[in-house]
Amino acid sequence: MELLKSIIILPNHIYILPHMEHKMKVRKRIIMTAGEVARTIRRIASEIVEESRGSKDLAIIGIQTRGVYIAKRIAVEIEKLEKREIPFGVLDITLYRDDVSSIANQPAVKETKIPFSMDNKKIILVDDVLFAGRTVRAALDELIDFGRPCVIRLAVLVDRGLRELPIQPDFVGKRAPTTRSESVHVYLKEMDDYDRVVIEARKPGEKIK
Repeated sequence: MELLKSIIILPNHIYILPHMEHKMKVRKRIIMTAGEVARTIRRIASEIVEESRGSKDLAIIGIQTRGVYIAKRIAVEIEKLEKREIPFGVLDITLYRDDVSSIANQPAVKETKIPFSMDNKKIILVDDVLFAGRTVRAALDELIDFGRPCVIRLAVLVDRGLRELPIQPDFVGKRAPTTRSESVHVYLKEMDDYDRVVIEARKPGEKIK
C-alpha cells in the first residue's frame, strides 16, 4: 500500500516520490506506444519506397536480434505497397564487433542468413536503436564480405544520439536524445508479447518508462 501511494501516474510517465527512491531504483518513460510503433514502421516503409523510387533491386536486412523483427515488419509493409516479395536477410555482427575479444571467451553467435546475391542491390540495413554507431560499423564490414551492393541505407526505429563514429541513419522512426546514464529498451510482441519503447534512468528524481 505504501508503494502505491508513492507513485504518481500521468500519461506516458510514472513518477516516484523522493521518499521511495531508495526502494525503487529504476524510473521509466514511455516514448513510443504500440500504436506509435506500428505507425512508425509503416511510415519508414513508405519513405524507403519513395527514396528508392520503388522496390526494384531492394532488399531488407535486419541486425540481430530486435532489428530482425523490425526489418521483417518493414519488409511486409513494403510488400503491401509494391505487391511483390522483398528479399530479406538476417545479420549477426558478433564476430565483427571491435570488442569481441573482451565480451566473452566464447561469444554467443546467432544466425546470419542472406539467401540472395547482394551484388547491385539496394540494401536497407535495419536495427532497433542507433547509439554509438559501432554495431552499424560492424554490420557494414560484414555485409561487404557478402557482396557489392550498389547502395546501403540505414533504417532505425530509435536514434538516441551519443554517436562515437560518423554514422547517421537514412530513415528514423523517432529521435530521442538521451544521456549515458539512460538506456533505451525496445519491446516487441515477437519477443515480449507487446510493443513499446521506453527510456530508463537510474538517477534519483528522474522519470521511468
